[in-house]
Amino acid sequence: MKEIHTDQITQAVARLCVESNYYLGDDVLSALRAYREAEVSPVGREVLDQILENAEIARDQQMPLCQDCGLTVVFLELGQEVHIVSGDLNESIADGVRQGYEEGYLRKSMVTQPFSARVNTRDNSPPVIHTTIVPGDRLKIIVAPKGGGSENMSQLGMLKPADGREGVINFVVESVRKAGANPCPPIIVGVGVGGSAEKAMWLAKHSLLRKVGESSSDPEVAELEAEILDRVNRIGIGPQGFGGLTTALAVHVETFPCHIASMPVAVNIQCHSARHKEVVL
Repeated sequence: MKEIHTDQITQAVARLCVESNYYLGDDVLSALRAYREAEVSPVGREVLDQILENAEIARDQQMPLCQDCGLTVVFLELGQEVHIVSGDLNESIADGVRQGYEEGYLRKSMVTQPFSARVNTRDNSPPVIHTTIVPGDRLKIIVAPKGGGSENMSQLGMLKPADGREGVINFVVESVRKAGANPCPPIIVGVGVGGSAEKAMWLAKHSLLRKVGESSSDPEVAELEAEILDRVNRIGIGPQGFGGLTTALAVHVETFPCHIASMPVAVNIQCHSARHKEVVL
């Protein structure tokens, strides 16, 4: 049985909060550069140049990529042979968020009493934590700050089984069309198909952790991703909504078996500041 001290977890989460807000991943940067070369709209190309310049400034000057430093979403893969010692796992993660957002000068966006007083917690806690128990003696921590503009464009559809593949495509494309410029395109479109309502939403968000543009290992799902991406980019929303070919950098789909009477489909859109960093303890 491997022991992991809660202090290690707090320190790791604090560091990941800062790094994820300062440094855009190489996969995202590569996708932005590739789409910039293919973009036919002069305004679209200029916007993509500015996005790339912004990422460079954030990296070099150690500052957030975006003024919205996000709700802190944390994915844990907890090995079943791991023993967390000297404190509460969830509270150690919350402590890491508090420290990281303070030390990194990151905007605090969390409020309590969501439908009434909406009082800022002043430390960006509590985080949203998703824990999966896996074999082994390691703890993987993935910190994924999620901005409000893109999160607000989330959609859940309880489709009929008869809607089939085309129904999934139409639902996702229409969700992106309705979102328009609100999620700060170019976007990554996370899609969850199957399971239950809450499982589909989890799948959609979890899919955003995949390397940008990396196709599903399932050929049928990979084909679906490619078709949705093509349809989305033919809408013409373009970078920051100014028109062009580059509405989305990628579409990532995850699936799960579902009840014979239902077909849940969830869409979780990620803005071009596709921020997430991870560590294994």
